Amino acid sequence: MVVLLFVLFIVVPILELAVIVQVSGAIGVLATIALLLGIGMLGSWLVKYQGLGVLRRMQTTLGQGDLPARELVDGVLVLFAGALLLTPGFLTDVLGIVLLVPPTRAMVRTVLLRRFRHRLEAELGFMVPGAGRATGSSPGFTAGRVHTGRAVYDVVDVDEAPARPSPGVDTIELGPGT
Repeated sequence: MVVLLFVLFIVVPILELAVIVQVSGAIGVLATIALLLGIGMLGSWLVKYQGLGVLRRMQTTLGQGDLPARELVDGVLVLFAGALLLTPGFLTDVLGIVLLVPPTRAMVRTVLLRRFRHRLEAELGFMVPGAGRATGSSPGFTAGRVHTGRAVYDVVDVDEAPARPSPGVDTIELGPGT
């Protein structure tokens, strides 16, 4: 963690300054400032455009009754890309633009979902769709605990239902075709 913080707060700014100095030596100081401002404005427009697309996909997924895991990760990546584009510098701008391109963002999302799938499933209590499981497996709720704010429910499969639910917790049984 200390190495990551060192890289983020010491190495990256030094590299950014070195690139800015090189670019300003080649095209001039005013042109460099104009280029950085232009990239920032273009980046903010791209973030808004991509963010609205992610929001629409999230609403569609929720409307279908599915968990929008992919869309949530995409939203976080678009937000991170926006932060990178607002940071002055060419290296962070390139990384931000790469995260805004849907195919590269999908690759990053897949890696993140695979890496953190077990942690997410343990925390959420159910399987995360689109996290790299084998094809043909069902992405629905197989078991878990749902906290609604008013009550806590154990969601179980009828075939694997425990003999007795947890004390003080209602049990919802999902039958075939549910």
